[in-house]
Amino acid sequence: MYALAQNFRFGLRQLGKTPGFTLTVVLTLALGIGATTAIFSLVEGILLRPLPFSNPDRLVLLGDHIGGGPNTPVTAREIATYSNATSAFSSIGAYIGASYELSGGATPEEVDGARFTAGVFPILGVRAILGRVFTQQEEDAHEPVAVISYELWLKRFHRDPHILGSSIDLDRKVYTIIGVMPRSFDFPLADGQLDQTQLWVPMSLTPGELSDENAGYWGYHMVGRLNDGVTLEQAAQDVDRVTRQVMRNFPARMAAIHIQGDVRLLREYAVGDVRPLLRTLFLAVSMVLLIACVNVAGLLLVRAIRRRREYAVRLALGARASVILRESLVEGLLLSLAGGLLGLAFAAIAIRAALQLLPDSMPRVDSIAIDATVGAFALLLSLATGALCSLAPGFAALRTNLTESLKEGVRTGTGASSHTWLRSALVVSEIAVALVLLTVSGAFLRSFQKMRAVDPGFRPEHVLVAEYQLPLSQYPSHASEDSFNQAVIDRLSSQPGIIAAGIINILPASGAYGGASYTIEGVPEENWKLKFAMFSNPYGDYFHALDIPLLDGRYFTPDDRADAPLVIIVNESMAKDSWPGQRAVGKRMHVGNPKKGMPWATVVGVVADTKIGSPDEPSDDQWYSPAQQPATLYGSDSAGKLTAPAGGYITVRSALPPDRMTQTLRATVAGIDPLLALQQVQPMSDVISNVEAPRRFNTDLITAFAAGALLLAITGIYAVVAFSVSLRTQEIAIRMALGAQRTRIARLVLISGAKMALIGCGFGVLGSLAISRMVSSFLFNVSATDPLVYIAAALTMMLMALVASALPAMRAASADPIDALREI
Repeated sequence: MYALAQNFRFGLRQLGKTPGFTLTVVLTLALGIGATTAIFSLVEGILLRPLPFSNPDRLVLLGDHIGGGPNTPVTAREIATYSNATSAFSSIGAYIGASYELSGGATPEEVDGARFTAGVFPILGVRAILGRVFTQQEEDAHEPVAVISYELWLKRFHRDPHILGSSIDLDRKVYTIIGVMPRSFDFPLADGQLDQTQLWVPMSLTPGELSDENAGYWGYHMVGRLNDGVTLEQAAQDVDRVTRQVMRNFPARMAAIHIQGDVRLLREYAVGDVRPLLRTLFLAVSMVLLIACVNVAGLLLVRAIRRRREYAVRLALGARASVILRESLVEGLLLSLAGGLLGLAFAAIAIRAALQLLPDSMPRVDSIAIDATVGAFALLLSLATGALCSLAPGFAALRTNLTESLKEGVRTGTGASSHTWLRSALVVSEIAVALVLLTVSGAFLRSFQKMRAVDPGFRPEHVLVAEYQLPLSQYPSHASEDSFNQAVIDRLSSQPGIIAAGIINILPASGAYGGASYTIEGVPEENWKLKFAMFSNPYGDYFHALDIPLLDGRYFTPDDRADAPLVIIVNESMAKDSWPGQRAVGKRMHVGNPKKGMPWATVVGVVADTKIGSPDEPSDDQWYSPAQQPATLYGSDSAGKLTAPAGGYITVRSALPPDRMTQTLRATVAGIDPLLALQQVQPMSDVISNVEAPRRFNTDLITAFAAGALLLAITGIYAVVAFSVSLRTQEIAIRMALGAQRTRIARLVLISGAKMALIGCGFGVLGSLAISRMVSSFLFNVSATDPLVYIAAALTMMLMALVASALPAMRAASADPIDALREI
C-alpha cells in the first residue's frame, strides 16, 4: 500500500512537470468520457431504469389487430368483455386520454387528463400521497371526482395542504378533488415532457359510448397485470380466445370485420421505438471514446519513448520492470480520473442542455439525470480507460533496449524506431473509426436534407394555427359545434389582414391521426377488403388557408349544405389507390363496410397529399367532407348528440407575420366564448419544425460526434507526425546538407501523413460497409452506402490529414541543418 501511495505521489510530480501534456490528455479524456456518460444517462434513464410502478415487468397493454393491421386500442364494449372473460390477468383496467378546460379559481387553461376505470390505480400499484383515488362505486355512480397530479397541485394550487374537497370546473362541470398523486407518477405514458397527464377522472362510460353507433370506435386502452407464472405467449392466447367472443357480439353491420388480440409489455410500449436509436447513439459515442483512448495512448507512448533513457538508467541500476509498469498504470489512472471528473461535469451540462433539445417523441425524459448509477458508470469508465491507455506505453517502457538507449543521443531516433509501427497503427485506427462516424454523419445529413425537400402539400408561410376543444356540457350537439365554428370563421374573415380562415379536425404535420374504413361503389361485397383512410371535416376556407393545391374538380362551396347531396374531396393517393387509371371526380364511396348502409358521397375534387405526420412518412389516403354534412360520417344519427367533446385547429392565412395575428385570433375567440382556452397557438412553420425534430436531433448529435472524432483524429495525426519529425531531425539535416530541397523535405513529411490517412480511410470504408445495414433503418431516401457520402468523407479525412501534417512539414523544411548536425 505504501508503494502504491509512493507511485501516486511520483506520478503527480511527473505530470506536474509537463502541464501542457497533462492538460491535453485530461481534456481529451474528458471529451470522450463526458460524451459517453451523457449518452449513458439517456440509456439508463429511458431503457434501464424500471418504470415507476409496482413490479412493472408484469404490466401489459391489451389491444386489437383489425384485419391483420397494426396494433390498435379497443372499443368501449370490449372493456367489460376483457375484464370478465380473461383468465391470464389478476386485474385489468381501461383508460382513454382526454383534454379538459380547467377553470374555477384561476385563469382557464387547457390541460391533459385521462379517464380511468377504478382498477387502473391498483394495477399500477401507486397510491396517492394526499387523499385517495376513486372507487368502483364512484365510477359506477358517475360521481364527479378528480385526482390531480403533483405538478398541477404545485403550479396551480401552490401545494395547498387543504386541497382535498376543493372544487374545480372541468369542461364547465364541477368536480371534487379527492387525491394528489406522487411527483413520479405519470400515466398514460406520454412521450417527451410537454404532454404529462395532469388529472384523472372516473371512466364512467355513457350510454352513447356503449351504443351500436359507437361500436366501431377503437379509441380506448387497456392495461393489465399478468397472473403469477403466466407468460406473455399464454396471455396472448387467452386474449385471442376473448376476441372471438367480442366478434360474436359485433353489430350486424360490423360482421365483416375480423380482429385479433394483442398483448405487449408496458415497457416495450414505452421505450421499444427508441431502443434502436439509443443503441446506435451509444455505439457512436463509444467510437468517439475509442478515438480519445487511442489518442491518449499515442501521447503516452510518445512520452514513454522520450523517457526511454530514464527507464534504461533505472533498469540498469536494478529497478524492477513491474515498478515501471505500475508507475505507467498509475499515471494513466491519475489522468483518466481527472478526465472522468471533468467529463462528468461536461456530461451534467450536456444533459441539462439536451433536456431542452430532446424531441417530444423521446419517452421518459423526466427520468434522465446524473444520478449515482451514472456517476458509478463514469468512475468505472475512467478506471478502465486509464488502464487501457497505459498498456501500450507501459509495455513499451518494459521493452527498452538498455544498450541502445544508453548509447543513443537525445535526438537520435534509433531506439524509438522499433515503436514506429505501433504509433502509426494507433493513428490509422483513429482515422478508420473517425471515417466511420463521418460516413454515418454524412448519410444522416443527406437524409435530413431529403426530408426537408419533401413537399408537405401546403404552404406554411404566413399561417397561424391554434388548437381548441369545446366543453361537451356547453356544446353537446353538432348544431352547437357548427354554430361556434361558423362564428369563428365569420369573425376572423372580417378582420383586416386575414386572407383566409378555416377549421380542421386533423391538422397536417401534427401527427394526429383519425381513420375510417370505407366502401367504393361498384366493388362486389364478396371482394370488399378492410382498409382505412384518414378523414377530415373542414370549415370555412380551409384549403385556401393552407394553400392546398386543387388537382382536379372543385373545392367545397357554401352550397354544400346539410340538405344538399353529400360530397367529398379526396387526396391524390386515395384517388390513385381507389380508382387506379380512372378519374376520381364523379365516383362515389361511403363510410364503413358494405353492410353498414351509410349514404353515398360523390367525389367532387382531388387535392394534393398533405403530410399528416413527419415529411419522411408515407402519404396516407385521405378524404374530406364538408363539416356541414355530418351525415357522411354519421348517417341518420347526424343530428344526435355528441358522445365526445368536439374540437379542432383554427387555421389563419394573413398578409402579416403570424406572430402579429396571435392577439387578433385570441381576441376573436374570446369574443365568442370568453372561457374557452386556446392551446399551441403558433405559426404553421413551427408545427412542421416540431415534427421534424426527431430526425434533426439524431442528425445534430451524430454530426457532433463525427466532428469530435475528426478533431481527435487530426490531433493524433499531428502528434505522431510531429514526433516522427523530431526523431528524424538529424536525418533531415543530413539530407539537406547533401542537397535535398526544402520542398522535397516538406513533401516527404506530408506523404507520411497521407499514407496513414489513406490506410485508415481504407479500413474506415470497410467499417462503414459493415454497419450500413444498421444505419439504413434511420435514413430516408438515402442509401447507407451512398458513394457520394463515402467519397466526401474520405476526401475530408485526407484533407484534414494533410492539414495536420502541414505544420510539422513546414518545421522540418525550415530547420537549420548546421544546428542539427552540431548535436551529433
